[in-house]
Amino acid sequence: MILKNYTIVEYFIIKGISDAPELQTTIFILVLLIYLLTLGGNMIILLLVCLDHKLHTPMYFFLANLSVLDTFSTTVTLHNILATFITGDNTISYAGCICEMYFFGFLICDELLFLTAMSYDRYVAICNPLKYHMVMNSRLCIVLAISCWLLGMIEVIPYIILLLGFTCYKSNVINHFFCDLVPLMILSCSDTSTLEILSLTEGLLLITFTPFLLKFISYIFIISTILKIHSSTGRRKAFYTCSSHLTVVILLYSTLFFQYLRPTSLDTSKSNKFFSLFNTAAIPVLNPLIYSLKNKDVKSAMIRKLRLLKCSRTLT
Repeated sequence: MILKNYTIVEYFIIKGISDAPELQTTIFILVLLIYLLTLGGNMIILLLVCLDHKLHTPMYFFLANLSVLDTFSTTVTLHNILATFITGDNTISYAGCICEMYFFGFLICDELLFLTAMSYDRYVAICNPLKYHMVMNSRLCIVLAISCWLLGMIEVIPYIILLLGFTCYKSNVINHFFCDLVPLMILSCSDTSTLEILSLTEGLLLITFTPFLLKFISYIFIISTILKIHSSTGRRKAFYTCSSHLTVVILLYSTLFFQYLRPTSLDTSKSNKFFSLFNTAAIPVLNPLIYSLKNKDVKSAMIRKLRLLKCSRTLT
């Protein structure tokens, strides 16, 4: 439905990944499978970290927070696709759309911040191992975690305030599968220049570049320290401890860069949907695989719990 008079909308229509009727069942099955894998993988990591005392370390404390973030962010973005297929209703209220965008935004900010905290943890572990337990104590970990959650919630508020100031939209059909910043800016008939400047300054400098710079500095010291290790076995072991984290950082920043750090004039709906789908679906489902398949501690904890479960069943 096109709003010819450019009036304030009361609801939006979510177009989805594709409007081809013959693809809807396939899309639903794929999205449902990704969602279940994401929930299952992240819940397994969360339970292992909580139940296995050998994983009660700063690195896995932050990893547990990351699993919570991935679970919530996937639910926020993919539930529209699943709900639309089941109910046939692809509309969302204006307030619901703004709330969805806020929660997705602060969860993404939180993920960048927690990955920064994890890079600092790896820096201390590799560059100053003798003081690791003294520096990365439980108090510091809790303070970092609370700070990450609060900063993520606060950083998105300016965007929401500016969005609420938009007086009209050219259409209420969002060519996306959830309410995101760029599609709403494209639809608006209000002046979006302030929001574009904010996204390219505060979004680039504070939300994206500053955490990236801190990670980059951490890894400069980490790589420098690893290269100074004389033993090839020692170098491989040191790099192994941060390889999972580095893989996740590269994947996340690559998609965020192509998704958001472009002027809206260069945006195309297909490319934005692709990067959004990879960011909101692929990365959360890959995170548990990366951290479990490449991590001996997680695999060992999983084996211990499976053996314990098998023994308890045998006894009963």
